[in-house]
Amino acid sequence: MPSESAQEPLTIPALLRGARGAYAKVVVTRLTEAGFDDLPRNAPYVLGGMARRGASAADLIRELEVSKQAASQLIDTLVLRGYLDREVNPEDRRRLTISLTERGLAAACVVRAGVAEVDGQLAELCGPRQIAGLRAGLEALRQIRDRP
Repeated sequence: MPSESAQEPLTIPALLRGARGAYAKVVVTRLTEAGFDDLPRNAPYVLGGMARRGASAADLIRELEVSKQAASQLIDTLVLRGYLDREVNPEDRRRLTISLTERGLAAACVVRAGVAEVDGQLAELCGPRQIAGLRAGLEALRQIRDRP
């Protein structure tokens, strides 16, 4: 077995998984402490994106790249648990409008605070140039993902 110093560095996918885990750990802990312990997987991303970016639930779920069935189940669960409202669109009765409830907005605020907490810890560990480089690298990976 190679010594720790002789081991190869972690691959970028392994580092990305761990980095995502840092955010998830803090966000889930903060949500649980605030009484939002009934959120299913991916719900913090959807609620946070709706509140922060004004994105639609459909766009956010598309970004998650989950099946239509999983997407429908997530929305149904969030409606049943009081995080989202689902109403018939008055302009096109064939469509539904999905919006945050007060409970959903409150949970989204907790998500945002958790993200800010990790961002703050990251800023303490890395300088602005390193964070700018990290952001540039992650954006490049998004561009690679979106190539045909």
